[in-house]
Amino acid sequence: MAKKRLDKALASVGCGSRKEVGLIIKSGRVSVNGQIVKDPSVRVTPEEDKLTLDSKDLHWKIGRYYMLNKPPDLVSACVDNLHETVLSVFPKEERRGLFPVGRLDKNTEGLLIITDDGGFCHALMSPRRHVSKVYEALVDGKLDLNAPEKFKKGLVLADSTICLPAELVILGEENGLTRIRVTLHEGKHHQVKRMVAAVGGHVEYLKRISVGSLKLDETLKLGEYRELTDDEVNMLKNEAKANDTKKK
Repeated sequence: MAKKRLDKALASVGCGSRKEVGLIIKSGRVSVNGQIVKDPSVRVTPEEDKLTLDSKDLHWKIGRYYMLNKPPDLVSACVDNLHETVLSVFPKEERRGLFPVGRLDKNTEGLLIITDDGGFCHALMSPRRHVSKVYEALVDGKLDLNAPEKFKKGLVLADSTICLPAELVILGEENGLTRIRVTLHEGKHHQVKRMVAAVGGHVEYLKRISVGSLKLDETLKLGEYRELTDDEVNMLKNEAKANDTKKK
């Protein structure tokens, strides 16, 4: 079995970011084989060593992958002091180690992947991978006639943020609003809403419908989830790897 740094091992099963885990370790909350360890660089073998956090055993079986149809009003986090998180849809006994892959805004619906596999999460979210995300939105306001072309070239937002080229398709009108589909290859904060604002619109409703080739299972009601199949997991891993290869 391969040894790895203690902070990296804990981060890989969702105990926090490397920085957060480092602080947890230094505070004396982590034990290795019954001994408190405060050095994040200590090498451990997770599958063999007994590791505990706050006196609770950490389990190292990695490989849970879920598709959640995220409802509005849940935040994409493991813990939040003010709001319910996306993990609240899972039974309490199943939540440990799980975390969302990326974030959807609190009022955004749709496809959110939940896992306990840090490497899988990194592969999908790494900026160099450019894994696509597709959204549908209802927009108020009159969009710039050249909005699709501006998205294609790469928008510069009001705060001078430069966006990668994206795709905007106008799908039609619905109850006085414009329905659009947006394809992104990155994940900046509030990106769809900010890009739409840059071309004259205001997003009233937003739903993510796919990540890479993985499409939201429309049989899932809001707040429902299912396990990803082995084929779906492997498909996402292969896509992330292929995209990374193209950038080299």
